[in-house]
Amino acid sequence: MLSQPCPSSSSFCGAASSPRSSRPEVPAQPGPPPAPLRRAGGGRQRAAPQPSRGARRGLGSSGCPPALAGCCPALGPSWGSFSSSSAPPTSSGSGVGSPLVMDPNSICRKTKRLAGKQAELCQLEPEIVQEVAKGTKLGVRECQYQFRFRRWNCTSHSKYFGKILQQDIRETAFVYAITAAGVSHAITQACSMGELLQCGCELTRSRAPPSPTAGPGTEGTAWEWGGCGDDVQFGYEKSQQFMDAKSKKGKNDIRALIDLHNNEAGRLAVRSYMRTECKCHGLSGSCTLRTCWRKMPHFREVGDRLLERFNGAFKVMGGNDGKTLIPVGDNIKPPDKQDLIYSADSPDFCSANRKTGSLGTRGRVCNSTAMDTSGCDLLCCGRGHRDETVVLEENCLCRFHWCCVVQCRKCSVRQELSLCI
Repeated sequence: MLSQPCPSSSSFCGAASSPRSSRPEVPAQPGPPPAPLRRAGGGRQRAAPQPSRGARRGLGSSGCPPALAGCCPALGPSWGSFSSSSAPPTSSGSGVGSPLVMDPNSICRKTKRLAGKQAELCQLEPEIVQEVAKGTKLGVRECQYQFRFRRWNCTSHSKYFGKILQQDIRETAFVYAITAAGVSHAITQACSMGELLQCGCELTRSRAPPSPTAGPGTEGTAWEWGGCGDDVQFGYEKSQQFMDAKSKKGKNDIRALIDLHNNEAGRLAVRSYMRTECKCHGLSGSCTLRTCWRKMPHFREVGDRLLERFNGAFKVMGGNDGKTLIPVGDNIKPPDKQDLIYSADSPDFCSANRKTGSLGTRGRVCNSTAMDTSGCDLLCCGRGHRDETVVLEENCLCRFHWCCVVQCRKCSVRQELSLCI
């Protein structure tokens, strides 16, 4: 079975390999003469900022042509580089600074429209904002992996994806959660790798002794904290500062309450599942002493866990006080902090519909023998499928020649695919 993303998404992003677009390119206009150097604080000279080359050529803030804006995850530093005009509205009424409009370069160039922690991070800690961008790319890649066999496959086509983000459906809840988790994970990882000056390894002096996972022959073995544990609390706090900043302005808005809840669920999927790793020390392989530290879960585990929460997400409605969320239905327990919540039912995503953000499933690869969401019956929405034979070229008969070249031949491979009608 050949697994691949939705052809409508992959074919669109396939154009990213060539910077050409069907839209005629706007001829570059001569830029203004360079501004004279001015003296900045500390005696250093800086030139006044000039418009980027992409901005003068009519490109997006991430450097992508507008026609390829949805493919910016593969091209630029962010995955959802919507412009302020196409960005989904947030509770504050502005797309700029939205937790999902994660083009930090664009956001930080508009600091006059930002406030609070976001503006502070942009001005004082731009390296943190760059890790935010890496975290959102990590989140959207995981979203596309987890939804690769579903009718909605987390496509990054901006015209359709923006419609998804404007709704309070389960898919939006997952995107918010996995994005917040990705930001927390990326910042924490950067701390452990020594890439940020503001943080480092986790402090363990005041930490109470845990119960490390015992291995064979380790009963009664002495141990101590050491190594470089992941400072997940730092990543959690920075993710919270950046991702929740806009939503906090409208705390009485039901959409803001839902977004804040799902952001927190994503961060907790990282922080609440830290694991203890240990290394043995001693002569001749003995384990007379163990050094232990705490590590984050692998991000694939985070995605798997959030997908389980997606499958059991709670539908809620706003309470009369405007500050609480009530589960819809009789005898349903209130959702906890790690559950995903939504307020509107999802479309079926069977047919293309720009109003709902659905690309449809026509032409999608399906599994004719599977009974799950990847099966042709469910993925094709009962329309049926057709079998098609494709010929692919791949490397074969590879040989290593000293030193140091690997030579391969090209072999043609036939594959049988099932495509939705």
